[in-house]
Amino acid sequence: MKIAMANDHTAVGMKNELIPYIESKGHTVINFGTDTTESTDYAVWGEKAANAVAQGEADLGIVICGTGNGIGLACNKVNGIRCCICSDPYTAKYSRLHNDCNMIAFGARVIGPETAKMIVDEFLETPFEGGRHARRVGQIMDIEKRNHTK
Repeated sequence: MKIAMANDHTAVGMKNELIPYIESKGHTVINFGTDTTESTDYAVWGEKAANAVAQGEADLGIVICGTGNGIGLACNKVNGIRCCICSDPYTAKYSRLHNDCNMIAFGARVIGPETAKMIVDEFLETPFEGGRHARRVGQIMDIEKRNHTK
């Protein structure tokens, strides 16, 4: 799979640790984030990764800022993106299984690298279950369509 990855200045170290980990699992990482610790705006980087996922340049996306909230919120403003902001593997798993999330966000100041790896594993390895959950994901996407046509 191709994975879009983005980060702000607070998460450069975590991103640099996760990229080789993800690549060791056979995935390709496309880095849309900053590579310096100079202060920068998370929304800029999140939008770049989210656009890559929405346009099919990447299959899934992983974004990181201090808490995961800011960059995740920015991603969720892009049509077609369902970005789960989480700090545990269970939520990451069910974001895919039940919500068909195509992006995940977490905070470099909230979790450590080993927890981040567990979150990434659950996110990348869990397929969408479909069934009754497909109807619910459809309802979420219908909300997006209604609110982006106004």
